[in-house]
Amino acid sequence: MRNGTMSPRPVREVELQWIPMSDGTKLAARLFLPEDAETDPVPAILEYIPYRRRDSTREGDNLTHPWFAAQGYACVRLDIRGTGDSEGEIRDEYLRQEQDDAVEAIAWIAQQPWCSGTVGMMGISWGGFNSLQVAARRPPALKAIVTVCSTDDRYADDMHYMGGCIVTDTMAWGTSFFGRMARSPDPLMVGEERWRRMWRQRLEGWEPPFAAWLRHQTRDEFWKQGSVCEDYGDIECAVFAVGGWADGYSNAIFRMLANLKCPRLGLVGPWGHKYPHYGMPGPAIGFLQEARRFWDYWLKGIDTGIMKEPMLRAWVQESVPPAAHYDHRPGYWAGEVSWPGPTLVERAFALGRGTLSPQGGAAIEGANLPVASPQTVGQHGGEWCPYGMGGLSPELPLDQREEDGGSLVFDSEPLQEPLTILGAPVVELELEADQPAALVAVRLNELSPDGSDLRVTYGVLNLTHRDGHERAVPLPIGKPVRVRVQMNEIGHIFPAGHRIRLALSTAYWPIIWPSARPVRLVVHAGGSRLLLPFRERRKSDDQIRFEPPVTGRETRRKLIKAPAQERTITRDVTTNEQIYTVTRSDRSVVEETGVETGFDKRVVYRIKPDDPTSARVELREAFLHRHGQGWDTFVETVTALSATETEFLVEASLKTFDGGKPFFAKSWLERIPRNGV
Repeated sequence: MRNGTMSPRPVREVELQWIPMSDGTKLAARLFLPEDAETDPVPAILEYIPYRRRDSTREGDNLTHPWFAAQGYACVRLDIRGTGDSEGEIRDEYLRQEQDDAVEAIAWIAQQPWCSGTVGMMGISWGGFNSLQVAARRPPALKAIVTVCSTDDRYADDMHYMGGCIVTDTMAWGTSFFGRMARSPDPLMVGEERWRRMWRQRLEGWEPPFAAWLRHQTRDEFWKQGSVCEDYGDIECAVFAVGGWADGYSNAIFRMLANLKCPRLGLVGPWGHKYPHYGMPGPAIGFLQEARRFWDYWLKGIDTGIMKEPMLRAWVQESVPPAAHYDHRPGYWAGEVSWPGPTLVERAFALGRGTLSPQGGAAIEGANLPVASPQTVGQHGGEWCPYGMGGLSPELPLDQREEDGGSLVFDSEPLQEPLTILGAPVVELELEADQPAALVAVRLNELSPDGSDLRVTYGVLNLTHRDGHERAVPLPIGKPVRVRVQMNEIGHIFPAGHRIRLALSTAYWPIIWPSARPVRLVVHAGGSRLLLPFRERRKSDDQIRFEPPVTGRETRRKLIKAPAQERTITRDVTTNEQIYTVTRSDRSVVEETGVETGFDKRVVYRIKPDDPTSARVELREAFLHRHGQGWDTFVETVTALSATETEFLVEASLKTFDGGKPFFAKSWLERIPRNGV
């Protein structure tokens, strides 16, 4: 019996395998199979995403699937309907059609002669989302999923909304999605006689997806579709949920551990939006081996001990100086047998006149403290979702001192001993506002003796959503309300001699779209407090170990233009406009397919410190695909979002070229009413 400890099995690859759907549509897959799978069938692992298995995801696919195949699994990398080389059309993220196709694909896979009849599903980001969504559909052959950097709640924790506030990634990712899904199939895969027809079919029905996202500003049926938190009981197969503190999706892991009833495990490292076997910031881990333990247990029936591991294994991060990038975050692995952990203790801190004091001590004099932040607070916040791109991309938050200058801050005394937290810090605030719509951003920082200021975690809340995200309720002007703001989950050690800082602001640009008008909040300190999830290190933590990273095989690319990324913040001294610019580009040839790809991106965020209606984001993305067999395509998207006090203005254009000649072009302009955002 082969169980992953024996010699690897030889692997054969199938570049194109058509998987038929019941409506006649065919989906394009790439297969990685043990050579003898048809005489010795194996379980299958499906990864199902729209990012083009032929070129765009080839590196990641090659680092992962060949290794699993050598361990005795049939790996299927499937392009979603209307993407890559698959037939049909895609119209948005996570639609019911996408799930229907996956259910059919799983049934097809289970019936193949090389498959033992059991199937697992895995993926990062989109593939992690639909692994959960398909698991909730309960296809009979699906026995387990590995979901990485994903969410159970499409409204609360995706790049569209955070705390009921609009995340500007709804435009940054939305523009990228807009362009990526407009790319053509490869004529070598679908045929010279029909690739242009397939491409035009995709383009003629394609609309800017971010416009639809902005039409749904509360948690309505649009977002509930595909949010497995609507009924956690729908998922019965085993779930392994994985993510990183630097990623935008780690909160979902903790909710799923607390609410799912199926067998489940959680793993959180220091990484950004990456698989942990090449995660950054490090340490990367032997994730493929850990996933194999999970697959062997649930798909092969081998007791690998994986389900005896703590339900949650999380990297508790040590203090570091603030920086836009880290190769490595020091810390240690902590394990919890259940979540919430039975030994976690909530510590409360009272807010005073700029002070943060443990509750239960001497009485703290309350105060009514105003805050009216410049709209530029947030410029040093980094990305909503860092991608862990190494030194290429400065994505993480910078020193917070300048941000704190436009915020209301509360500092503890220097800590007499280290304080470790694991979980979600919470701020309970009593406050009043001078506008019917406002937001509050809260940051938990670590203030070092040298004055440097590290953002540990943060959260935001649209105050019209103080009673829930189903509807926006205007604030009563000048009257106190009580709100609860939950920050992102985190594991962190505050060292002795450092201070805990809580910082509150009324803006957090460019991560969050600003309120319609300048806002002044008054915080009633006496009725407010900070709650921290305290955890002591335990001897059992030292028993958590991972093997060193392994990968499948490297993908050789010939560089034509080396990857580059820049971030700059400038200020126009005449207009006082602050301009935050991100650029990225690369161009190379995948040597094993001969496909040349090129990518150019430019995002410009504009705002004036005293005028929230000056906020504007402008984006351009372009994609090149070509090879020597006469395929030469170019896709360009240009978009923008701005707003008045009452509505958003969405602008978009799409242009495509075939061999340098115009192939398809269309423009859009839409006004969308604001609803409490």
